[in-house]
Amino acid sequence: MRVLALDTTTPAGSVALVDEDRVVDERGGDPSRTHAQRLPGDLLRVLERRGLAMSDVDLFAVASGPGSFTGLRIGIATMQGLAVVQRRRVAAVSALEALAHLAALEAAPDAIVAAWMDAHRHEVFSALYRVRRAPPFSADRLVELDAAAVGDPAATLARWAGPTGGALDVIIGDGAILYRDVIRRSTAARAAIVEPPPIAGAVGRLAIARASRHETGDPGAVRPLYVRRPDAEIARDAARHGP
Repeated sequence: MRVLALDTTTPAGSVALVDEDRVVDERGGDPSRTHAQRLPGDLLRVLERRGLAMSDVDLFAVASGPGSFTGLRIGIATMQGLAVVQRRRVAAVSALEALAHLAALEAAPDAIVAAWMDAHRHEVFSALYRVRRAPPFSADRLVELDAAAVGDPAATLARWAGPTGGALDVIIGDGAILYRDVIRRSTAARAAIVEPPPIAGAVGRLAIARASRHETGDPGAVRPLYVRRPDAEIARDAARHGP
């Protein structure tokens, strides 16, 4: 199965071509240009480098969030449009889950790994997992200990201290880099802090695993994983209810 995968959860994002269990090509984007300016060109170039056309893609995969609201909308809409034209299905994958699977590649069974993405406002998007003895990127590889959430970094670590006993092995993501000092002052001080690599390849590999379980969907069924309500909605509600 050949998968074209896209991540627009960060300004740079990434695109990848995955064939079965192999990432054939993966490229980070240019953060100086918006996703609207770069898409679908970035996707077409990945295919062209391999002598392929969009009709050669069997499945489209997209990071569904969390992340930039604008980036998510553009990324999801792009993949929905391509899938509709090619009459293909779409797999939506959490960016936090993709990051955690990448962290798990170097982790031992039973290790506890976390994904932190910068959510701005001194907050992180977060999720917590335990690694199991299973093939990389398979459905059994990770057990979710704490679902996708958004909050203060220190408060997030304090919340996790109970379930983990402070035993946190890896924290991956730009949020982990940004709040390194907070981590080092916590019970998770010994955790490895890992810079986020491009995740489109991981999104594509997870999409193949989902396709094997018949967990892909029609393009119109894809929904963004915002975790936090968009600012526009909050402002609209505040204006409606007044001071």
